[in-house]
Amino acid sequence: MKLIHTSDWHLGRSFHGAGLLPAQAEYVDHLVETVRSEGVDAVLVSGDVYDRALPPPDAVELLSESVTRLIDAGAQVVLSSGNHDSAIRLGFAADLLSRAGLHIRSDVSTVGTPVLVGDTAIHAIPYLEPTATTVTDALGVTERSHTAVLGAAMDRVRADLAGRGPRSVVMAHCFASGGAASDSERDITTGGVAMVPASTFDGAAYTALGHLHRPQQIGETVRYSGSPVAMSFGEAGQTKGSLLVEIDERGLTTVEHVAAPVHRELALVRGHLDEVLTDARHTAAEQAWVQVTLTDPVRPVGAYDRLRRRFPHLLQLCFEPTGEVVPVRSYAARVRQREPLDVCCDFVSDVRRGAIADESERRLLGDALEAGRRDRDRAEEHGAPRRRRRGAA
Repeated sequence: MKLIHTSDWHLGRSFHGAGLLPAQAEYVDHLVETVRSEGVDAVLVSGDVYDRALPPPDAVELLSESVTRLIDAGAQVVLSSGNHDSAIRLGFAADLLSRAGLHIRSDVSTVGTPVLVGDTAIHAIPYLEPTATTVTDALGVTERSHTAVLGAAMDRVRADLAGRGPRSVVMAHCFASGGAASDSERDITTGGVAMVPASTFDGAAYTALGHLHRPQQIGETVRYSGSPVAMSFGEAGQTKGSLLVEIDERGLTTVEHVAAPVHRELALVRGHLDEVLTDARHTAAEQAWVQVTLTDPVRPVGAYDRLRRRFPHLLQLCFEPTGEVVPVRSYAARVRQREPLDVCCDFVSDVRRGAIADESERRLLGDALEAGRRDRDRAEEHGAPRRRRRGAA
């Protein structure tokens, strides 16, 4: 029995304003080819299929196309809901769709009832919100914690597996102890405790977890596939993909990481603006999604536009000044009994972290102030009352 473990597709997500749907579509193409080439029996998606409860139409269209192609390629598809999904929307017509090979588990009432693929029992546990009475009442628990509700769910799973063979898989969406988080996961902390012990899933030949976007192994048979597409610059350097899992009559035999295609690399660039704009070491970043951190002591004027000319896919610009920074006094202290031109120059210094206006800038500001004064004088000549706006210099 061959299975593909994947999770956290987050269809419909954007990355600092850049839509990820083309990258996600490339991953689906790769997944379909893997199903065909490896003779995969089932594709398991352990939660966060969509990025939000009400997904955009193009995300729904991509999911519909994806599951159709995967089933046509010869695999059954098992989806479980995550904390980003709407359980009701994702689970629409689940019973009917299961006849076509698409098995959706999004309701607590399905816990303990496996999807049978051949002689392998797949228990897909949806995300269980421990503060929801519908969850705690259904599972018969009084403690509102992730450990309590998943522990009760696994009691039902183990009760079912007691009458079956060793070919068993559990899918769940949670933060297991020992896992390393990324910047792109939504916090699921409840009551100050979000983590669930890996031992919670004892009894299954393999546990396919979702929620953490970094691929990692938590226990001997407990793993996160990670997200197939990077969604934060903190994930730069990670190899995204899926896990190809083989199970036989003895239980788990092999787990192999299958790398996903990279739609666009991530690059982290750091330094003074002039260095960043000219250093040949950053040539590869010109085609990547880029985060630039400028370390100039004074924030450079027009930095974003200048950087975009070299890095057209710049998505994030950060400032971490180093070295001596000219101290800046409070605005209120500097405007008291000051000439309008001096107030304007102080403002320029404020927004540039202490860099004072040069002579050409002072002349430009002086001309602007003089033009404003002449406009007011002309207005008065035509009978308009002279009004001093609050905050005007």
